[in-house]
Amino acid sequence: MEKYTIFLLLALLSEIIGTVSGFGSSILFVPLASVFFDFKTVLGVTAVFHVFSNISKIVLFNKGINKDIALKLGIPAILFVLIGALITTKIQVQKMELLMNFALVVLSVYLIVNINKKLKQTNFNLIAGGSISGLLAGLVGTGGAVRGITIAAFNLPKDVFIATSAIIDLGVDVSRSVVYVANDYFPKSLVVLIPFLIGISIIGSYLGKVILKYTSEKVFRYIVLIVIVVTSVVQTTQYIWG
Repeated sequence: MEKYTIFLLLALLSEIIGTVSGFGSSILFVPLASVFFDFKTVLGVTAVFHVFSNISKIVLFNKGINKDIALKLGIPAILFVLIGALITTKIQVQKMELLMNFALVVLSVYLIVNINKKLKQTNFNLIAGGSISGLLAGLVGTGGAVRGITIAAFNLPKDVFIATSAIIDLGVDVSRSVVYVANDYFPKSLVVLIPFLIGISIIGSYLGKVILKYTSEKVFRYIVLIVIVVTSVVQTTQYIWG
């Protein structure tokens, strides 16, 4: 019971910081959840949790959705998340964990170095960003950061940015959830956590919205990325010495 209490508190923290940073909570939630569960379970729990999380954001940040971006980024993201999710059914868990930690370290370091740079506003970048973010989400559980820096190039208002990202992510998470649940990535013993995850998704998104009114996104982005690098390096080290 204590294990689940700590896990749920960390899930709430991830949801708040993910909302404020614009990266989405999965980039922090995935490495933290992997401390408590095996990696396939992490993928299943993350996908189910983020279905509720994205619905909460769509409701709370309801100032509009950029349909053009949602379609051009969302369709390839959904196609590639299915490919990534299906690949996980063929890979050993240990290799998946190592791949996740490596991918998170590389992505985080890249984002820290290039945090002030933006992509060009092109259809190619939308499609490429959707494809890469979808593939990463399916393979290692998180693609929100890639999607975030792609959408950021279009200088959308905060509410529109978050709502547009959330509608894309909802399609991604529903798609991969089907694959994960069909392959028993979400154990029946964890069904009891669903009401708590729903509550956390609503509370965390709301608190993130409140914090966004009074603080800088940039500060939170640095904090999130540093935490991810440290967490991933520690887990990779444990894996190597394991």
